[in-house]
Amino acid sequence: MPDNNEHTLAAATLLGWALREMGYDTEARELDEDTLARRRRVLGEDHPATLGSANNLAFDLRALGEYQAARDLDEDTLARSRRVLGEDHPATLGSANNLAADLRKLGEYEVARDLDEDTLARSRRVLGEDHSITLGSAGYLAADLRALGEAGNNP
Repeated sequence: MPDNNEHTLAAATLLGWALREMGYDTEARELDEDTLARRRRVLGEDHPATLGSANNLAFDLRALGEYQAARDLDEDTLARSRRVLGEDHPATLGSANNLAADLRKLGEYEVARDLDEDTLARSRRVLGEDHSITLGSAGYLAADLRALGEAGNNP
């Protein structure tokens, strides 16, 4: 039986990131699926670390072209993050960015735009203009606007 110690699970998370960065998307997915399952058992569905593991697995799914599966997981993770951490928590804002990425991949640009507009406004207010989440949100919104032919209408 694998060790479910918090440090072991944190190390598994870092290894998943390293595998993904090296292009081993399938291996990252396998490890992240296992880490998420273990965190769910040990910490529960709503623990912030579990939510982080869910975000990681959704990232893997998106990288592997499994956009609907990523969307389903990201929708659940965002709803849990909003309930547990609040609408404006940095992890919740990051989860919103992840869901918008899925929506873009699925061609749902208007829905992605609406989510990205809200996320950008919240990020600017809570984190400031120069935070990485805010900058990412601005870039994601720009991608939505380009896809919709509205590139000159940036808020």
